[in-house]
Amino acid sequence: MLGLAVLYSCVKEAPPPAQKIPMPRPYKIDGKWYHPIPDARGFTQKGLASWYGKDFHGKKTANGEIYDMHAMTAAHKTLPLGTRVRVYNLTNGKICDVRVNDRGPFVRGRIIDLSYSAAKEIGLVGPGVAKVRIKAMAPPAGAVQGDRNVYYKGNFTIQVGAFKSQANAENLVKKLSGDYNNAHLIRETVGDDIFYRVRVGQCSTLEQAAQFQAVMQGRGYPNAFVVAE
Repeated sequence: MLGLAVLYSCVKEAPPPAQKIPMPRPYKIDGKWYHPIPDARGFTQKGLASWYGKDFHGKKTANGEIYDMHAMTAAHKTLPLGTRVRVYNLTNGKICDVRVNDRGPFVRGRIIDLSYSAAKEIGLVGPGVAKVRIKAMAPPAGAVQGDRNVYYKGNFTIQVGAFKSQANAENLVKKLSGDYNNAHLIRETVGDDIFYRVRVGQCSTLEQAAQFQAVMQGRGYPNAFVVAE
């Protein structure tokens, strides 16, 4: 009953109970095994960042989402999928926040692969590679158990679609608003293009948002993902 009540602020109707999230499993790439860590608390790392764009746009990521080069996401070899990470470009001092939804980069010395939009925000698109420091946005080492999710609190919503047609986006918002809270449209300009992103729900913790994401994926929106507002 508690699990159902948690989602009432995101959705007008009670969703099915959330499934238990399994522990991350090791995986093998080019003969090498990688072991994802179960918890991102206190995680920091220095190394080279790169980015990936059009060649992967529209393809599936490691967590099943469709890669959107215009979203603020990243690939990392071992951080838990869904981890929010702050990236510091040590060359120019610029900072961006991303969500890990993919695995990689599998190139020696590189620690994180950023989406095109994230790379553009920290001045990485031109040079292609830059030295960075990354920090998981999670409680620092030594935090008491009760503080475990303190860095995963905030305002979160679920993006269920992105359109170049404003009319199509508005039609989806209208459809969603009958069943869900906070169905809305975000207009964003990326280069010479304008995108209309449809989002729904309003959650106060990342855990709650992740449960709502699963609900939306199960209800006909397989590419739904969590967005921090």
